[in-house]
Amino acid sequence: MSESRTADEIPVAYTPTGGYDDVPDPILGGCGEGIVEGAPDLRGWWEVTEVVLAGASSPDHPMMGIRQRIEQCGNRFVVTARGVVHDGRADGTEENGVNDVAEFDFTTPITVVATYEEGVHVLRPVGLPVEVTRAVQDGQLVWVYAGTETRSRYLGPVDEVPE
Repeated sequence: MSESRTADEIPVAYTPTGGYDDVPDPILGGCGEGIVEGAPDLRGWWEVTEVVLAGASSPDHPMMGIRQRIEQCGNRFVVTARGVVHDGRADGTEENGVNDVAEFDFTTPITVVATYEEGVHVLRPVGLPVEVTRAVQDGQLVWVYAGTETRSRYLGPVDEVPE
């Protein structure tokens, strides 16, 4: 019989020093709490299949093929990709948002306020004039960040690392 925990009972995860080489096990595994009302269901593995810049497809963009794992439990979410583990709560506070390190160097501290707004996961990095959004549209994960829109295909559930 598997243990069922709430989001509050699972310790917050952080990016390991220097990032990771091997994707860590799911952070929210064993959580028996459903996602909060109004949150889009983003759970699973996703792979970027299209990048759009200034309205035009950019097939050679470095984001092509990037994979990310998204976990959700209660109002908590964990995005694991490209060496980082960003764990936070979509409650609109700095304290409970993502308090981790930036992907570009794995050392620069970041604080990101997160919310769910009308079925969209919204991230607002503190001190930066940007907004990052994730939502599912037509079965694809649409991720918008600083003028870049990516579309990703679903690869499978959180606990099954795609080949």
